[in-house]
Amino acid sequence: MNFMTDTSPNILNRRRLLGAAFTAACLPIWGCQKQSLASIVDTPFTTLDGNTSSTASFKQKVVLVNFWATSCSTCVREMPQIIATHNKFKNQGFETLAVAMQYDPPAYVMAFAKSRALPFMVTMDIDGQIAKNFGDVEVTPTTVLLNKEGSVEKRYVGVPDFDAMHVLIEQLLQA
Repeated sequence: MNFMTDTSPNILNRRRLLGAAFTAACLPIWGCQKQSLASIVDTPFTTLDGNTSSTASFKQKVVLVNFWATSCSTCVREMPQIIATHNKFKNQGFETLAVAMQYDPPAYVMAFAKSRALPFMVTMDIDGQIAKNFGDVEVTPTTVLLNKEGSVEKRYVGVPDFDAMHVLIEQLLQA
């Protein structure tokens, strides 16, 4: 059997794991490149509380967009740090959007957000379009930090160094 043409479940899972490993290994290198918000400006979303918005509303703010899933233990462990980051900067022109991945059951997302009293916007990426518009996010957690111009300033795959991220957020807020 050829690894590239075999469609058995075991081979498909191995390909997905290799793809995720490649993505995780390569994205931090690419994370320093700027990606214009123009490609995602028209990405609408609805928060769990029913408010509709789009990524265009992020202009002139520093924004942390966190892609996560309730089934991702690393995501669950990092959420208190995401909350602390939000609370530290929320009154300074900073916004946070937590994007639950397409495969995450809506009831689980709503229960998690309610039980943790998440203080920021939470949306479910029902059709995968938000993840696609932010660079085909597949690995969780993935956190994207946008500057005031709406460009990707930094992309983190896995748990960020929150102390270093806070320094960068402070710099971006002062810019």
